[in-house]
Amino acid sequence: MIIVENAVISDDVKEKFFVCNLEACKGACCVEGDAGAPLEEEETKILEEIYPKVKPYITEEGQKAIEKQGAWVIDKEGDMGTPTIGDNAECAYAIKDERGILKCGIEQAYMDKQIEFKKPISCHLYPIRITKYDQYDALNYDRWEICNPACDLGAELGVPVYKFLKEALIRKYGEAWYAELEEEVARS
Repeated sequence: MIIVENAVISDDVKEKFFVCNLEACKGACCVEGDAGAPLEEEETKILEEIYPKVKPYITEEGQKAIEKQGAWVIDKEGDMGTPTIGDNAECAYAIKDERGILKCGIEQAYMDKQIEFKKPISCHLYPIRITKYDQYDALNYDRWEICNPACDLGAELGVPVYKFLKEALIRKYGEAWYAELEEEVARS
């Protein structure tokens, strides 16, 4: 275990390998699971604000789901998340590219400079999942069968989870935090 400021990071984050392999999984994380992407409270307000600019990027089904459920929802466990199209189906913000790969409509609007919000931090940080406690955040590597191709590609390229997620971890905790994480990994 590694501790950086108020974050407790599992050893898997430094020891396991991961590089998304969208050609193999086709963006299955946007479809699989029992709920939409987890959201932080401040992200719910952001989704409400940016939805008009994101709307042209998402499917008609996604638009209908959001107009019916809202830009975000409370799931069965009482957590905030993105709405889905139907029960246990794809995220309402998901889009398919010309190769049939699911991607994020929010991120596409960001890449087109229509909004300044890249996507929910839980999506950006995946396969790390954060559990928030009163005094600290617990960062754990979430193993999921659909990501086996990403684990294989990460191992082949020698890229540990924390390096693959450098941009997302800096977005969440800052550059100084990430530099300290690298120092802690080097010491351990």
